[in-house]
Amino acid sequence: MKRKSFLGLSKNVRNLGWVSFFNDVSSEMIYPLLPLFLTQVLGAGVLFVGLIEGIAESVSSFLKLFSGWLSDRFQKRKGIIFFGYSLASITRPMMGWAASSAHVLFLRFFDRVGKGVRASPRDALISQSCNEEDRGKAFGFQRMMDHAGAMAGPLIASLLMVVLTKDLRVIFYLSAIPAFLCLWVLFRGVTDVTQNRMSTSPTLRLHWNIWDKKFKYFLLIITLFTLGNSSDAFLLLLAKDLGLDIVLIPILWFFLHLSKTIFSIPGGSLSDRIGRRKVMILAWTVYGLVYLGFAFASKVYHIWFLFLIYGLFFGLSEGTERAWVADLVEESKRGTAYGVYNFFIGMATLPASLLMGLIWKTVGTKWAFSFGAGMALIAALLAIILMGESQTKEKF
Repeated sequence: MKRKSFLGLSKNVRNLGWVSFFNDVSSEMIYPLLPLFLTQVLGAGVLFVGLIEGIAESVSSFLKLFSGWLSDRFQKRKGIIFFGYSLASITRPMMGWAASSAHVLFLRFFDRVGKGVRASPRDALISQSCNEEDRGKAFGFQRMMDHAGAMAGPLIASLLMVVLTKDLRVIFYLSAIPAFLCLWVLFRGVTDVTQNRMSTSPTLRLHWNIWDKKFKYFLLIITLFTLGNSSDAFLLLLAKDLGLDIVLIPILWFFLHLSKTIFSIPGGSLSDRIGRRKVMILAWTVYGLVYLGFAFASKVYHIWFLFLIYGLFFGLSEGTERAWVADLVEESKRGTAYGVYNFFIGMATLPASLLMGLIWKTVGTKWAFSFGAGMALIAALLAIILMGESQTKEKF
């Protein structure tokens, strides 16, 4: 790419980072308040809250697969990305008008449809908007902005409830402001990348045999790791069981996102310098050690320290994983590859939390967290055995 400024990143990468920031501000103004809104305002049960999230995330996983393929099929990314963000930006503030839990289910469904539509084409466009040697840093920047938005959203919502109103519906309406800024930046500041050297794939099919062996190994390892990567809600439950005051739970959550934000760019940049494989082996090792720490934690201060290191895992892994996908597949298949990658993770996420809950209930907390640690260390071992550094040397 020719023109670079902040951190040496292209205009597309920078603006897609701001798109993620404003979108997450809008989303996180609502998301932490949604269970309270459902149960206390609309009278829904806890099981219904779980149903909403389960259906929403499953639909999102399937659409990530299809939208990535579609962006490869027509060699256009921006229009699909814009549609996905628009769908979420329009439906999210409409939750303020919800009169029943069924309305929330309907709106949350389309919010997640929007996420499913935009995620894979966006990652493919980021991979095309940077040089290979900056790929980890580019994805690290996007993740940093995403986490920064996730920190800002709840703080803004809390501030509004202190100085303006405690009416949750009004907070939902006001989430339209950062949602509009997200769409404005996307419309004005992001462009499709001309794929001059791209071998067009008008007949690209969703078939297992189109992928290189290394990418298949990568998907296998990611899936195994994800089966041990349960919902972070279990970490909050552990913190509460160890005596952390419930008032400090949001602050602990903010602390985790702060840690993620701090480590995202350094983690992605490190993979540019020493290779994706080495950084992911380090990331999964850190995860394994952190989860062993959670298994044997006995004091509240242990939790604060472990959450800091847990943020390091995200910083090392999130940008690196996405950059590794781009390294392992040719440009014409990247949208589809990101769809497959997101699909495998999505399909393993639900059983991961079910397994965690089952082990927690039947055997105990130590074994539950030790299982997650074991899966991460197995992933690191398999990466050592099966994976080598990508040989891709494309320049953009």
